[in-house]
Amino acid sequence: RSLLNVAYAEAFNMDLLQELVSSGRIADLILALVVLEGAGLLLLHKLTGRGVPAPQLIPNLAAGATLVLALRSALLGQPWFVTALWLALALLAHGADLIARWR
Repeated sequence: RSLLNVAYAEAFNMDLLQELVSSGRIADLILALVVLEGAGLLLLHKLTGRGVPAPQLIPNLAAGATLVLALRSALLGQPWFVTALWLALALLAHGADLIARWR
């Protein structure tokens, strides 16, 4: 590897990123952020009345979370039907999100 590649890898800790992706842990981290985002947004709405109410927020978060779970299953090499199931659930959550927004 060239000196530039080594410096780049060290600066961005590419080994850590590679491990996070190959182990599927990157999806776990993203899911944790989705949960924190949802909790924060629900709390904001409860305390201030501003933001998105739970019936509209939850389908949106569910759609995102199930897409991340599909990514995780693919990264971990789970059987194709597991990934397909997560994708199908994401589609249903997305449909529920659209219905909630349409009203």
